[in-house]
Amino acid sequence: QVQLVESGGGLVQPGGSLRLSCAPSGSTRSIYTMAWYRQAPGKQRVLVAAITESMNTNYADSVKGRFTISRDNAKNTVYLQMNSLKPEDTAVYYCKAYIGIRDYWGQGTQVTVSS
Repeated sequence: QVQLVESGGGLVQPGGSLRLSCAPSGSTRSIYTMAWYRQAPGKQRVLVAAITESMNTNYADSVKGRFTISRDNAKNTVYLQMNSLKPEDTAVYYCKAYIGIRDYWGQGTQVTVSS
C-alpha cells in the first residue's frame, strides 16, 4: 500500500520561508505528476503547484514568483519551496501524486504564517 509522507510544515513569520517535502513509502511504480494543494479553514482545497515527470510546472496565480515546486526522480520526492510567506498562505498543505493507474494523497502538513 502506497502512502505519501509529507514533512516541513510549521509556524513562520510573514516574509519567512519554509520547504515542504513529500515522498511515497512502500513499493512504487511509475510516478507521474506530483502536486501540492492547500486547504484553508472553511475553504475548499485548491491546487498550489504541480510538476510532471518531465519537469513541466504550473502554479496558482497567488503563489507565482514566491513558491517553487521541484522533484528528485531518483528519490521519488517532490518539494515545495515557499518564500515571502504571507498570512493568507496559512493552510494545511497536501501532497498528491499519480502513481501507476491512480492518485494518492498525503495526510497534510500545517503551515501557519503569523507574527
